[in-house]
Amino acid sequence: MNAHAQSSHTSHYVKIWAILTVLFLISVCGPMLGIKLVTLITAFGIAIVKAYLVAAHFMHLNVEKKYVTYLLLAMVIFMVLLFAGTSPDVMTPGGQNWERIPIPSDSGSTH
Repeated sequence: MNAHAQSSHTSHYVKIWAILTVLFLISVCGPMLGIKLVTLITAFGIAIVKAYLVAAHFMHLNVEKKYVTYLLLAMVIFMVLLFAGTSPDVMTPGGQNWERIPIPSDSGSTH
């Protein structure tokens, strides 16, 4: 590999690193404004963009065959569906079949 190709290859990673650093700074400074919508956009929107940049460039998914990307997207979709299906049950403290049974204390028993 000649010096020009090596320099171009390295500068690509430095450019992606710089973009990730700027996005990180935006995601840290966004919640300081105190606006809930800005906080959500900076927290989740920028996190998705950063995850894409890391997956595409550092994990080299941009040069893989298309089926690898489709498998990754299918996995993410199934993960979101699993979370969406179970989160209403897990995140609520009550429900029809929920029982809070106190744990018996061992203070009176001798083993």
